[in-house]
Amino acid sequence: MPSPIAMPKPGQFTEECTIVKWLKKEGDAVAKGDILFEIETDKANMEVESFFEGTLLKILTPEGGTVPVQAIVAWVGQQGEALPATPPPPAAPPKAAAQPEVSGQKSEVSQTKTAAVAAPTSSSAIHHSPSAIVPVQPAAPRKLKISPRAKALAERSVINPAPIRGTGPGGRIVEKDVLAYLDAKGYAQLKITPTAKDMAAKEQLDLLALRGTGEAGKITVEDITRAVAEKPKAMSKMRQVIAQRLTQSFTSTPHFFVTVSVDMTDLVAYRATLKAKKLPYSVTDFIAMAVTLCLKEFPTVNSSTDGKSIWWHSKVNLGLAVSLASGLVVPVIRDADDLTLLELHDRSAALIEKARNGKLLPDEMSGSTFTISNMGMLNVENFTAIINPGEAAILAVSSTSKQPVVKDDKVVVRQMMKITLSSDHQVIDGAQAAQFVNALKAKLEDVALWKKLV
Repeated sequence: MPSPIAMPKPGQFTEECTIVKWLKKEGDAVAKGDILFEIETDKANMEVESFFEGTLLKILTPEGGTVPVQAIVAWVGQQGEALPATPPPPAAPPKAAAQPEVSGQKSEVSQTKTAAVAAPTSSSAIHHSPSAIVPVQPAAPRKLKISPRAKALAERSVINPAPIRGTGPGGRIVEKDVLAYLDAKGYAQLKITPTAKDMAAKEQLDLLALRGTGEAGKITVEDITRAVAEKPKAMSKMRQVIAQRLTQSFTSTPHFFVTVSVDMTDLVAYRATLKAKKLPYSVTDFIAMAVTLCLKEFPTVNSSTDGKSIWWHSKVNLGLAVSLASGLVVPVIRDADDLTLLELHDRSAALIEKARNGKLLPDEMSGSTFTISNMGMLNVENFTAIINPGEAAILAVSSTSKQPVVKDDKVVVRQMMKITLSSDHQVIDGAQAAQFVNALKAKLEDVALWKKLV
């Protein structure tokens, strides 16, 4: 009997996925573990492997198709086997209003393995997990009423007929309407190279909307190339979810920000001595450890709320924002409070490497209780970060730079770094936020502490 290939459920809150590409076609032989297709979810792009062997008898969902998780998308069996009667994939169930996640998280892109009827075994990531948020679906465009002759004329002229007022029955656009429109717009005076016109037709541009930069206003290939580059491009599911989650967080969570300047001079010098000894520690490692230590001292900052209750997390699951070409990935160091500085470095380095190679597992992108967003390598003086839903705060780390400061009543040049804590005022008061960042500052400036921990 043929075996069904179901759309997997990559995450707790994922309710539907889109098939990006089929790597097998109908009639191909399939072995257990073969990659059948690639899917796009609200967290990542993933590869789906087969649990069955035989022949790919039938593809039910083509490339670009979106179906609910667990819907049957294909059948694998033996050549000649009859397929069971399969109804069309069910519509995606209605989704509830967004609820804060206790420990949700996170960013496209990668290709990873997942079982065809089970949870994925690997994924790329998304900055903030979608929870129950659904991308807003635009209203279906109205159907344009246009006669075949009018449509053909518009296509030959490489124009968009939508603005034309139709005079035919029921407001239908007829050929004379297109001719009148072209005349009113001065189409006959347009100058365009043949190659540029062919390109415009292929890219479905409207010549009347283009401005020629060639001689006497002639539309050239360069003008078409520029217009193509400016065409709107659909956002990926990952980017949509990032936008929605951060908008939800910033508009529903009362953010406030506390900034302090940290004197990193001694720590930077100490790190240089460690580097000379071939020890691997980075500034980010010291920041991550300092944050972990402070979170144990200030459990409120390591808490969550749903707007009615507040609960603290006994463990520190530390999220580290990692920038990729396609967006942000936030791998999570679980039980960071149980790790030594070296273990924290090793875990962090391994997760960052997996993130950049698109090999993060779903569990490695969720469950954080606090996140660090470090832009220190990007030459920024100061910035604020938006709290991940399900967390009470996030730390923004800016670049370390030489600055004149007053020390012992003298103006001296020191290596200074600004850190900004974004806090949820439902959970954290201003005094607590100030105490937290100052405790963090004190630890980072205490080189004796780091000599003990190293």
